Amino acid sequence: MDIFTLVALGGVGILAGFVDAVAGGGGLIGVPALLSVGLSPISALATNKLQGAIGTGVAAFTYWREGLVKIRDLGCAILATFIGSYLGAVAVKAIDTSALSALVPVALIAIALYFMFAPKLTDADKLARLNIVIFAPLLGFVIGFYDGIFGPGTGSFFTIAFVSLFGMGVVRASAHTKMLNFTSNIAALALFIPAGNVVWTVALVMGGGQIIGGYLGAKTGIKFGAKFIKPLVVIVCVIMAGRLLFLR
Repeated sequence: MDIFTLVALGGVGILAGFVDAVAGGGGLIGVPALLSVGLSPISALATNKLQGAIGTGVAAFTYWREGLVKIRDLGCAILATFIGSYLGAVAVKAIDTSALSALVPVALIAIALYFMFAPKLTDADKLARLNIVIFAPLLGFVIGFYDGIFGPGTGSFFTIAFVSLFGMGVVRASAHTKMLNFTSNIAALALFIPAGNVVWTVALVMGGGQIIGGYLGAKTGIKFGAKFIKPLVVIVCVIMAGRLLFLR
């Protein structure tokens, strides 16, 4: 792969990392770019997982450093997410996921509508409906398993759960989402890397871009809060739903 293509992919990494840090859905940018330069579908998915994990990790660390995540509240959820995602990736060979192609777009549109019209959806925390320490592990396992077998919209599903179930403001919900999304990516890589599916040169170049994009995206989300995150979540959800409905 020539140097100009690698530089372009580094730029793609910056953009994907920025979008993913704020609203999720960076794979919408990364995977098509990787396919367009000639990677096979499995290599594109694996390489995207690695470069995406780098950006998500940077974003998660940035949110944590700003005090928006308490690791002790998420310890069991992180473990459950890893197990769920790994089992989902293993099970994908035996499960028919075709029904998800029809159901997930409906869920994504519902999330978009919620973020558009929900009253008082702000950065302020509200009364939690469920205890995060008790129920976040179940959430992590279920959505992690989904990420392992299918994937699109994982970040959006985490975000809406943290807002609606655990009473978090939009920025804190995004911060917690990055922690669990990073975990689910690592679980998938535990399968992709030993199988030799990752194109390392491309992944590391794009990962460098992800470091920049993930940091800038997290900082932007923290600075501008719900007024920036809400419309971006809506846009990403609509694009993902459209892609699943019309590009199958």
